[in-house]
Amino acid sequence: MNFVDYQNLVTQVNQWNHAYHVLDAPLVSDAEYDATFRQLQIIEQENPDWLISESPTQRVGDIVSSAFKKIPHDVKMLSLANAFSIDETVNFFVKAAKELAIPLAELSIFSEPKLDGLAISLRYENGLLHYAATRGDGQIGEDVTHNIKTIQSIPLKLNTETPPEILDVRGEVFMTKAVFEHINQLAQTQNARTFVNPRNAAAGTIRQLNPKITAERALQFIPYGIGAYSGEIIFSLHSEILVYLVELGFKSNPNNDAFFANQTAFEQDYQRMENLRDSLPMEIDGIVYKIDTLDLQQKLGFISRSPKWAVARKFPAQVMTTKLLDVDFQVGRTGVLTPVARLEPVFVSGVTVSNATLHNMDEIERLNLCIGDSVEIHRAGDVIPKVVKVVAEGESRKKIVMPQNCPVCNSPVIRVENQAAWRCSGSLACGAQIAERIKYYASRNCMNIRQLGTKLIEVLCEQSILNNVADIYRLQIDDIANLEGQGEKNATKILAAIEASKQTQFSTFLTALGIPEVGESGAKNLARYFKTLDELRTADIETLVQIPDVGVVTANNVRTFFDDATHNQLVNDLLTVGVTWDENKNVENLQPLAGQIWVLTGTLSSPRNEIKAKLERLGAKVSGSVSAKTTYVLAGEAAGSKLSQAQSLGVKILDETQFLELMQTYDTN
Repeated sequence: MNFVDYQNLVTQVNQWNHAYHVLDAPLVSDAEYDATFRQLQIIEQENPDWLISESPTQRVGDIVSSAFKKIPHDVKMLSLANAFSIDETVNFFVKAAKELAIPLAELSIFSEPKLDGLAISLRYENGLLHYAATRGDGQIGEDVTHNIKTIQSIPLKLNTETPPEILDVRGEVFMTKAVFEHINQLAQTQNARTFVNPRNAAAGTIRQLNPKITAERALQFIPYGIGAYSGEIIFSLHSEILVYLVELGFKSNPNNDAFFANQTAFEQDYQRMENLRDSLPMEIDGIVYKIDTLDLQQKLGFISRSPKWAVARKFPAQVMTTKLLDVDFQVGRTGVLTPVARLEPVFVSGVTVSNATLHNMDEIERLNLCIGDSVEIHRAGDVIPKVVKVVAEGESRKKIVMPQNCPVCNSPVIRVENQAAWRCSGSLACGAQIAERIKYYASRNCMNIRQLGTKLIEVLCEQSILNNVADIYRLQIDDIANLEGQGEKNATKILAAIEASKQTQFSTFLTALGIPEVGESGAKNLARYFKTLDELRTADIETLVQIPDVGVVTANNVRTFFDDATHNQLVNDLLTVGVTWDENKNVENLQPLAGQIWVLTGTLSSPRNEIKAKLERLGAKVSGSVSAKTTYVLAGEAAGSKLSQAQSLGVKILDETQFLELMQTYDTN
């Protein structure tokens, strides 16, 4: 594998993350995602100089939906490393024991079924439920308090006379199998959209704007730990925390277990849960094993996205056999054609599956796959499974051939040099690419035109009202108001959002242009180096490759983009219709606290989540613990051990008045 293939793999996994965590519309099976993520980790371990900041291994999950208010987590909601066999599970804890310099048999392991639902953090302040947030990207989640309050198994007030000042309860919101079947049967009778699986149903229900619907769906919650807390909460074991949470009024999981680490114990526990799996009222997709001793957990700590003291032992993916009926080719935003298998419908784990991604022609060749073959597919609760192998060749096999012309615009299809991809050469003349590019331009991470949704874009493109991204700014009220389901009031809101998007940032504009290999991180790098668009437009390859994290491939893509007359005209059109930015506000100006680490402690007059969000907007990282690397500690009233630790380490300490004075020197709007 070369660096370009690695970058393509990063892009692919990020797309899967977005579809799974933000859209609740998974594109690949859990098994395929896990295998690909592992492949990415191995590649980065073997080629550490390739590592790029946008790699999903450097984060937890993906971005939050723009439909809900954002809430920063005081303590990250981390993901878990995965194990797929007994040997991998045992080896994970052998490595932990070695790092701790103790025998494996002295590790007390706590076993919990891995509930297939939605991770939620519940913030309690002085015993009362203050807010609830989804995992989001691990650092910032979505405010779903209005729906969480409808869940009967979540106490609105903790069952104690001496509650901690702050307590974040972490757990899983899920839907039982019985409720899932009931709501899908009801949806079918009403000709409404059914849910894919209980996890998808729980996520969709939590994101309902009508809490009455959430209440009707009888979601449940089981805690698996705590995040931020203050006050006198002293435990030595993780299992003690769970007992404490039950005392506070939360539901317990009767299938938890504990044992000392050895291969036989892991095998017996795995068999226990596998035997219980089908009889449980909820879906589980594995077992979470944790070192029970909190002191040992703290000594081991974390890697970038997961703890070094816990691992998820995943159950094997569902395997079924069906027939490959045909292959279609879908055209994406960048013109890449993706083969999609059309399968003879097969019922897998409660869902009828009829499609599977084939990724690219190299994968088809590797599988020796032809239309008419019987194929084995893997599925683990997702919409689109993976074709794993050919089980039996069909009697009249038909070779799968990449079309010579784009199925949308009929432009020639060309092979991308040194890649497995084939791309439509129609570029901005291709209808499929036009719509996808406009969707990308208007998306949250780009120009963030929230009201201009994907369905509306598709309709406007179909009617040739939108033919490129600059046409967004030429829309008239009647173009939208006369469409079915819109109207003048909605059209007015959409046009207002479009108008507001004209004032942007240079890096955001570069991201929205959709230059291959130039995402948010790459666009910020370019914006730091080039102070004006004209400087970037005329930069040669030699200059571009001098920029940190801009390699030869990205440099060539930037140069190719701006050498194209159509692209240059489009950029000029965007500037003509009023898209603009303040060239004096570059990335460094926007994040003057970049590289700083802050810690908040004690009682503060402003909500902690607001202070944290303000600091992060300015580029600072907000940590839950004090170390020699901490830049500032913001200390409120009744600050405890963190203040003492900061004083002993010589870390700068600010009270709230000093903090507000410092913030006045920055533009934090």
